[in-house]
Amino acid sequence: MGDPAFPLVSVVMPVLDAAAVVGEAVAAALDQDYSGEIEVVIAHGPSRDGTAAVLGFLVEEPRVRVVANPSGRTASGLNAAIAAARGSIIARCDAQSRFPRDYLRRAVEILEETGADNVGGIQAARGTNFLSRAVAIAQTTFLGVGDARYRTGGRPGPVDTVYLGVFRRAALTRVGGFDERQVRNQDYELNWRLRATGGTVYFHPDLAVAYTPRSRIRPLWRQYWQYGTWKRVMLRRHPRSLRWRQLAAPGLVLALVASVGLAFTPWPWAATLIPGAYLAALLGAAAFEGLRRHDAAALALPLILPTMHLAWGIGFLAGRAR
Repeated sequence: MGDPAFPLVSVVMPVLDAAAVVGEAVAAALDQDYSGEIEVVIAHGPSRDGTAAVLGFLVEEPRVRVVANPSGRTASGLNAAIAAARGSIIARCDAQSRFPRDYLRRAVEILEETGADNVGGIQAARGTNFLSRAVAIAQTTFLGVGDARYRTGGRPGPVDTVYLGVFRRAALTRVGGFDERQVRNQDYELNWRLRATGGTVYFHPDLAVAYTPRSRIRPLWRQYWQYGTWKRVMLRRHPRSLRWRQLAAPGLVLALVASVGLAFTPWPWAATLIPGAYLAALLGAAAFEGLRRHDAAALALPLILPTMHLAWGIGFLAGRAR
């Protein structure tokens, strides 16, 4: 039997078309300074990029196992991996994520110290080229993501959600795992149910995990369209989970549409007020973040931020969940 102070941790990882990155994610998950046993359970979807060949190599490591995820969806993959996992502690990981070496040790310590059901920290977005660096900047600014501590950081404490998460298996069993109807927002939805059943979701800035954001506009638009669409679906099921930041993007879309209508009133000049204020905010953010971070990629914020805002807002208002 293992040392109860260092329980077996099962890292569960849904994978789809991730041949270029999954090896690094698995290596980081296994190369931990944690004194207990670690296993990685990968739920593999119907990849078309050679991921299967990479996984065939990875399973030569006895601590790595692969289970099938025929739908390719994240929630179903996570549930399949959790069902196959042996650990009493479940650490969620994505193929695009990289655990720092002390991540699992600190997560288990914080679970023990706080009694929380789930602990997690910051999605430390780090771009690899000009555009993805701009997306990383946008995803860590108040104008881009509001007051979400898992994006911008902050003090330790209970929150509505965290990035990824390290869970007590008993808590996941209590709420029935991830909702497989949710294509996006499955983490937020699960954390809502954990909190609604008396559990605590705890944020700690020590648990920062590197994440590589989208590097092209079209995939970024699709990602945020899905975020908005599936947030609306979630709110239909859990209306009390609404937070103000989730109304900002759809409110912006409606305001911009209303501005077009103002052009046909006796006060056509009013049509420029909201678009002008928004443009000024974008330019101000680009200048401020560029100077603060000493990164010219911030100059792309007037392109990246509207992509995120408008895709999320239009998806929330009009997107079809499928």
